[in-house]
Amino acid sequence: MFKYLKSLLVLLVVALLLATVALPSHRASIAVAQEPVTVTWFVGLGAGGQPEQIEAQENVVEEFNASHTDVQIELVIADNTVAYDTLSTLIASGDAPDIIGPVGIRGANAYAGSWLDLEPLIESTGYDLSRFDPALVDFYRVEGEGLIGLPFGIFPSFVYFNRDLFDAAGLPYPPQAYGEPYADGDEWNVDKVREIGMLLTLDENGNDATSPDFDPTKIVQFGFVAQWPADARALFTSPFGAGSFYDENNNAVIPENWAAAAQWYYDGMWKDYFIPNDPYINSDLLANGNPFSSGNVAMAATHLWYTCCLGTVTNWDAAAMPSYNGVVTAKLHADTFRVLEMTENPEAAFEVLTYLIGDAAPTLLQVYGGMPADAAEQDAFFAALDETYPQGVNWQVVIDSQGYPDNPSHEGWMPNFNEADERVSAFLTLIQGTSGLDIAAELETLRSDLQAIFDAAK
Repeated sequence: MFKYLKSLLVLLVVALLLATVALPSHRASIAVAQEPVTVTWFVGLGAGGQPEQIEAQENVVEEFNASHTDVQIELVIADNTVAYDTLSTLIASGDAPDIIGPVGIRGANAYAGSWLDLEPLIESTGYDLSRFDPALVDFYRVEGEGLIGLPFGIFPSFVYFNRDLFDAAGLPYPPQAYGEPYADGDEWNVDKVREIGMLLTLDENGNDATSPDFDPTKIVQFGFVAQWPADARALFTSPFGAGSFYDENNNAVIPENWAAAAQWYYDGMWKDYFIPNDPYINSDLLANGNPFSSGNVAMAATHLWYTCCLGTVTNWDAAAMPSYNGVVTAKLHADTFRVLEMTENPEAAFEVLTYLIGDAAPTLLQVYGGMPADAAEQDAFFAALDETYPQGVNWQVVIDSQGYPDNPSHEGWMPNFNEADERVSAFLTLIQGTSGLDIAAELETLRSDLQAIFDAAK
């Protein structure tokens, strides 16, 4: 009996020793588990690089980090001109960030197939999607990839116009409601934009672009500009309509409406002179690349995000996008934040993502210039913009521009996307910077080059 008690005592002592030895390791495991998870937020593929945007983003990160002990955000901002190369390098090196954004369709397409499907995280966390229009949620559902984004900010396009320049010319303002004609009864279309634009384009002697005495080498004011188009697809779509450079068989094509757009814009720059070409755009006259902000351009077609960068122009307002062949197209940007599929911390990344599109959305959308995807928040958004722009802006035309989006999107996927995108961007640079081109011939060269690029992806 004593023999068995002795054995039992030995086993008990061994067990106690093991428990004592294991205790520090257990405590160490708890300590490690309580270390905060770092979620890296990469900014640069879209908005986020302007000084006021950077400040707002830094404030958002500071507020989150101060209120969370388990998760911390690390903000990385890359200049937009090198952001794609920077992100690609980080991914290739195994040091990829967790969250990318704000990013639109175009930016996301460059990394197609790399985004995390959020559906399982939505189900596991019980995240409420009911505050979004179901169509906006479905907008981010991609076959074979799942739900790769959530609604955040939308950026309708419209016409910004400088009231002071119209007043000085004695011209009525552009229509501020869709379906309304210009003041003289003519349809508000691309032909009318050209007509009014030429009257608003002046040389240093005060001659407008319709005058035989007009000097195109001494222009001091322009009538119209497409402000900051990302590539030729963006330039052509508004107001000439949606299109695609490839068909359902991945064959390269030039849509007829885009061919018309290319000729209209090219003639506007190099023949009619009411649109600034590249040398003028990058001159001191036009604020070295920010034309409308210079105060020397009467009309600019671009998106709501441009409210970030209007410079000294304060007496501006919003007008309807003109039509082409009786159809209005106001191309739409929709930005959100996405999680890379390779993230090592999907739960923490999702927590940060829902914070950015939730509690932080009012702050971020104010500096990004985007309308909240949640319609219930739009009144407050525009009320805040009224504080910045107290001259009185017709925001209704901006809201109404949502009803004329481009479908397919001008930012949509193309085969061999990165290379195709570079070629399309190069075409924009070509027509903006080179006089004397045969546009029809250049478009055929573009089509042929794109066909080779698409074929390489087969």
